[in-house]
Amino acid sequence: MKIKNIFYSSHFRNAFRKISPAIQKKAFEKEELFRQECFQPSLKTHKLKGELKDYWAFSVSHSCRIMFIFEENSSVSFIDIGSHSIYE
Repeated sequence: MKIKNIFYSSHFRNAFRKISPAIQKKAFEKEELFRQECFQPSLKTHKLKGELKDYWAFSVSHSCRIMFIFEENSSVSFIDIGSHSIYE
């Protein structure tokens, strides 16, 4: 599925500023892949469970994830970025 728009929550923006420049660069690269095909296998896109059951996540690196939610009209909102602690 191709993503038309990505919206960035203020929480996501703040968390993004706190990660290393190397991970920021990788996040930009993964976002481009995500825009083209959000379920591309290398992104490891998956639905979350429990209290976060309405959210999804994909991998930026081995230890970094972006949590997001699908919106209308092939849009998504990025909610958070970081290690697995973003799920807590």
